[in-house]
Amino acid sequence: MADPIEPQAVPRSRAASADDPAQTRADTVKGRRGGVFALAFANIVDGFEGGLINTLFPVIRDALSLQTSALGVLVAISRFARMVLGPVWASLADRYGRKRILFIATGLWGLWTVAAGFAQNATQLFVLYTIGVLGTVASEPIANGLVVDMFDSAERGRAFGILRTTMMAASLIGTPILGQLADVENGWRYGLFALGGISVVSGVVVLLFVPEVRRVLPASTPGGGTTRFNIGDAVSLLRNRTILFMAVQVSLTTSLVLFAFFVTFWVDARGWGVADAAILMAVYMLGNVLSSFLGGLLGDRFARRFGHRGRIILMQGYLIGYAVSTVLLFQVDWGTGPAVYLAVFVTGLIASIGPPGAMLLIIGSVVPPSVVATAYALIMGFVQGGVAALFSLVFGFLGDVIGLQYLMFWLVSVPYAVNAVLWSVMYRIYPGDAAAQEMRDRQPRPAVPGPTTPDRGE
Repeated sequence: MADPIEPQAVPRSRAASADDPAQTRADTVKGRRGGVFALAFANIVDGFEGGLINTLFPVIRDALSLQTSALGVLVAISRFARMVLGPVWASLADRYGRKRILFIATGLWGLWTVAAGFAQNATQLFVLYTIGVLGTVASEPIANGLVVDMFDSAERGRAFGILRTTMMAASLIGTPILGQLADVENGWRYGLFALGGISVVSGVVVLLFVPEVRRVLPASTPGGGTTRFNIGDAVSLLRNRTILFMAVQVSLTTSLVLFAFFVTFWVDARGWGVADAAILMAVYMLGNVLSSFLGGLLGDRFARRFGHRGRIILMQGYLIGYAVSTVLLFQVDWGTGPAVYLAVFVTGLIASIGPPGAMLLIIGSVVPPSVVATAYALIMGFVQGGVAALFSLVFGFLGDVIGLQYLMFWLVSVPYAVNAVLWSVMYRIYPGDAAAQEMRDRQPRPAVPGPTTPDRGE
């Protein structure tokens, strides 16, 4: 932060407070902007390694004589691995060096993806895919930690924005391209070979372009340990009524499962080709990206207009809107003309309004800043990730019995409608919890005693 007395005269590196060594260190990092794009590249490749299974599952199913339940198992494996092993990889990176672990986990580990391309039956695919996923889940938590270390607090928002925007743009472009492999004999195998090879390349790119920045702040420093998940803090957070409610309601936001089964639904229930269904998926993703920005804007507007009740109102509207839009999208046959693309886009445009407009901000407003990261990890990572994994298993096995169209109604639309009603409870608990936290935030922090100057007269 610049000196308030002479803001134009103090260089940026000198402007950093001496009490903020992480900020001073971040100001001296060389090549950090190129490092962000290298990290984005690594994350994109890891994301596509899982996305290929979701997009090309119908042809993989035919090639290996699988059932729809196999997709549920594969998705659940990925969800559980991310939930359990993400913190493990992050801890290993803190101990042995982030670049080194990232090179191994997201780079060399891609050879397991290459091996999965040689699978000749379901058992081989499950085993090789599982081993591969154990490494791909490492990139996100390690990349987030590197961004925090490379940039000071004033620049991290932009850095994370570049990282996320690059990844979303790649997904929009890459998903239809992956879909085209469905029209190539053994195209899914070639896709796994290519992605595994590119993964190794991404590991080399990380070594070359990402600067290694060692943590300066110990976990005991105020604010220094807020990015770590603490089991004790997580358990104590559940005594907060709003946090407990959020942990319950997040189990009913089941749209995460929809992503995995989206292409397979249009192939099985509507008779689309895989390549065309992948394009439809890209249209949904485009609406989803815009929905995140729309949710943030609406959330702020509702909060200004209705106070603490505003975000609850927005969340209920979002839940009802998504329940209705998914009923119309998946229970009505829109054909193959412009109407279906419009219906998919509108559903995607609603899909992500709730998290940035209400959920994430509500969680952050009822707990102390020191445990905000733990609250997010508890609710959005452990609870929602675990529930999404279980729903994926249920979705896959029931899909073979009653079909995906009915499942979209009972396991996506209905839970959202029930959740909209459940959120009425928040009018009684959230305003009080938020006001209590605001009062705690306004209380002066206790002074930290400085070093005592010895009495020279002794």
